[in-house]
Amino acid sequence: MEWTGLSPVALRQAMREGKWTGPTGGLAPGFEQGNLVLLPEAMADDFRLYCRRNPKPCPLMAEGRPGDPTLPALGAGIDLRTDLPRYRVFRAGEPPVDVTDISDVWRGDLVPFVLGCSLSFEAALVQAGVRLRHYELGTTCTAYMSNLETVPAGPFAAKLIVTMRAIRRDQSERVIELTRRFSESHGEPVHVGDPAAIGIADLADTYEDIGLNNVQDDEVPMFWACGVTALEAVRAAAPGLFITHAPAHMLITDRPARGAHD
Repeated sequence: MEWTGLSPVALRQAMREGKWTGPTGGLAPGFEQGNLVLLPEAMADDFRLYCRRNPKPCPLMAEGRPGDPTLPALGAGIDLRTDLPRYRVFRAGEPPVDVTDISDVWRGDLVPFVLGCSLSFEAALVQAGVRLRHYELGTTCTAYMSNLETVPAGPFAAKLIVTMRAIRRDQSERVIELTRRFSESHGEPVHVGDPAAIGIADLADTYEDIGLNNVQDDEVPMFWACGVTALEAVRAAAPGLFITHAPAHMLITDRPARGAHD
């Protein structure tokens, strides 16, 4: 089956049925993908404020109602308990667990938040002739913890997590121009060039050990704010239970990627 040609609805159905459990990079080109955060209602106000104070890493696409797994604003028939390929469940005092269905841990006080994701603009870059070498290799971009601080809100605070893409030097200005249009998908890069300038000593030392982590002689590393920053902020706040997408395993929405057709 050619997964990249399926609609968002068809892809979510495949995830619901357990037929696709892998990363979502390259799937549903032209549609928004989102980072998922589910946390107790008692912490929702502070988390919403954290997102407002840090719009680059945490562009808030949608917020659901407590205990409601649907998000009609982002897609027909979405069920947040089943429609992501992989989730990460955090319980106080226990190591996180990756699962493909969270129906058995769903609670009536969980509030869904969906944040924009930089995977949403990759199809537009490829369509514009930008070389994304990780696409060619069938992998994803990679992520790193930087030394850049976000603005705290209540118990939420974290260092900025960034994604890195190795871009041909002669295409870097075009990439900045194109991604600037995607404000709901983190927008333009937060840094271009020397990784050490933002606290990344070694590109081999990645966050979660995924994605392309090398740069060729004709390329420059470009870094975007990443929604996984929110995961680190929630981890610091230490609720008794919270759930996120597993890194690179996003919610695929029905919403066209803003900027994709500009």
